[in-house]
Amino acid sequence: MTTVDIATITVELPEAFDPRWNRLPGITVDGKTITVDPEKYFFRFETSSWLVIDWQTVKDGLLNVDETEEAAVEQMALEFIKTHARSTSDAGQVLAIAHQVYAYLFRGEHLATLGLPRVTAEHLKMLREAATFMALNKVELDGHISNVGPCWFFPSATSVVFDLSEEDGQMLDEVYHGGWFNEHRRIEGIKAHTALGGRLVHGCQSVPDQSGGVVASYGTSMATFGTELAAFKKEWIDQVNSYRVTTA
Repeated sequence: MTTVDIATITVELPEAFDPRWNRLPGITVDGKTITVDPEKYFFRFETSSWLVIDWQTVKDGLLNVDETEEAAVEQMALEFIKTHARSTSDAGQVLAIAHQVYAYLFRGEHLATLGLPRVTAEHLKMLREAATFMALNKVELDGHISNVGPCWFFPSATSVVFDLSEEDGQMLDEVYHGGWFNEHRRIEGIKAHTALGGRLVHGCQSVPDQSGGVVASYGTSMATFGTELAAFKKEWIDQVNSYRVTTA
């Protein structure tokens, strides 16, 4: 593993996380208190700097602003990031902001309106928790993947933590990447992810193939991103799957 020096990450979040997150090396969950040991958690950890915007700033300044013929939502998001984003080395702050982002994107009102009867409120909680950890992943502007943890590989990590079947893990991945896909939700996602300094991108093709996701800055080289991801994903997916709890 490649790593930079960083102290243990600790944050207290508004809701208690599932204690089964303790199955993954480097994560300690004690109710609402989350602790991450970077040396044990990350497969690759080369940078301790993230781009963030306070969630309240995004709520007040962007969520209710409509795009126009002159300004597409992507343009608005890019300008908002240029105006409001700041660099932080406080990974706990990144986790706290990420939890606010995903509490908004995976809120309960979706259950009644988006036609996915198999997805429950418990699945939404799983999504909020896993996506929060994924916010620590990072891709540089040149496409180099600098930070990778087990939660990059969303179906494997959630299956290990929540004892999901492969089918259910992929269903969760579909929802994360846009299984509720419609234009309104896509726009919500673009706006909300400005709080994490970019837009959500992933390496999957037409179906979930465990290629993971990350919030990447606008302008990031997707060609290099895809090449790097293909080179390492199998080895690390196998390692994540090895943490699964089996019964005799």
